[in-house]
Amino acid sequence: MTLPTPSAAALLAYDREHVWHPYTSMTRPTPVRMVTGASGVRLRLDDGTELVDAMSSWWAAVHGYGQPSLDAAVASVDFAHVMFGGLTNAPAVRLAQRLVEITAAPLERVFLADSGSVSVEVALKMALQWQRGAGRPRRTKMLTVRGGYHGDTFGAMSVCDPVGGMHSMFTDVLMKQHFAPRPPAPGSPDVESWTESFRALAAEVADETAAIIIEPLLQGAGGMWVYDPQCLRVMREVADEHDLLLVFDEIATGFGRTGTLFAGEAGGVVPDLVCLGKALTGGYLSLAAVVCTDRVARGISGSESGVLMHGPTFMGNALACTVALASLDLLVANDWAAQVARVGARLTHGLTPLRDRDGVVDVRTLGAVGVVQLDHDVDVVRATDAAAAHGVWLRPFRDLLYAMPPYVTDDDDVDRICAAIGAAVEVA
Repeated sequence: MTLPTPSAAALLAYDREHVWHPYTSMTRPTPVRMVTGASGVRLRLDDGTELVDAMSSWWAAVHGYGQPSLDAAVASVDFAHVMFGGLTNAPAVRLAQRLVEITAAPLERVFLADSGSVSVEVALKMALQWQRGAGRPRRTKMLTVRGGYHGDTFGAMSVCDPVGGMHSMFTDVLMKQHFAPRPPAPGSPDVESWTESFRALAAEVADETAAIIIEPLLQGAGGMWVYDPQCLRVMREVADEHDLLLVFDEIATGFGRTGTLFAGEAGGVVPDLVCLGKALTGGYLSLAAVVCTDRVARGISGSESGVLMHGPTFMGNALACTVALASLDLLVANDWAAQVARVGARLTHGLTPLRDRDGVVDVRTLGAVGVVQLDHDVDVVRATDAAAAHGVWLRPFRDLLYAMPPYVTDDDDVDRICAAIGAAVEVA
């Protein structure tokens, strides 16, 4: 017997009572909208409304939706998954090869994880095991900067901003890490003083620190903050001086979002480990990776376990790796650099005039990222409704209205996004 398909209204009612959404109350949930289809850069809702997705589904769907080559990749697999313990599969090996090819030398060892947060956990564990392999087991802490965000699992939470971040309520139970001041904006006269304070803190805590971990160039969910690439060079120098590993969390910034394939390239800096995710599969499936140097891999082998103590169930998932390969091909075929430059220029053109609006304290753009910062926290429901009335899906947070649209978004739709952000400013 075929059961009747529930109506959208029935599904939304059940959702409200039983389904938890990110960063929301279960007992007092904020409204959600039912998506019934997605194509190009548009989301189609159950009432027929279409919204331009200015979020790329949390920064992952860089090619938009319903891409034929990615759809074909999904349909092409001989099997979706096989355990990675004692077995391997061609898509996973080919993806590792591609990641080694596109990341800078000497990054050449690849750990395939299943989500961004997990890749951060793996990188932290790698750093700890590497220091143990070097005979420094007391180096158990991480050095990072204020304003960062690295994920929602416990290790990742510990290196997020402990005061202003989303996880401040857990500060007392998280591992205590070392936090330097947030790096200054590009061209700021404060770069020199920040450099001095960062170097001083690193020298003070080096004997108990395993690694430096940061989001290069652009801090994401910690505040959409853009900082001077010179700070990346300082971190590289400090890491080398004190024999710390340098970890770049490029989960949000990787694969072109900031204007270079990887954000660290803006500073001419190569980390010892880089975490990748989000756009890796074009938003089709969850997949992440940690790529590290041979030096790191050999150091981990020198620890007492002799092996990296991590193994996610869905590590090396063949289906996800197949789609990731197709997504990387599509980045090249679509000339991602030209796409990002065009979208970025249009965001700058459309958002810059908002600097003069009441309540706006800053407008900043970088690559295909546009940010409007207010002098107060956003009324998320009112701002979202205002943007939707202009045909755009936004997901503001804290004091920020921002857009990270798919790279394929055309000029008219970027203009629509900017107008929607302007409308949201008026009611936020």
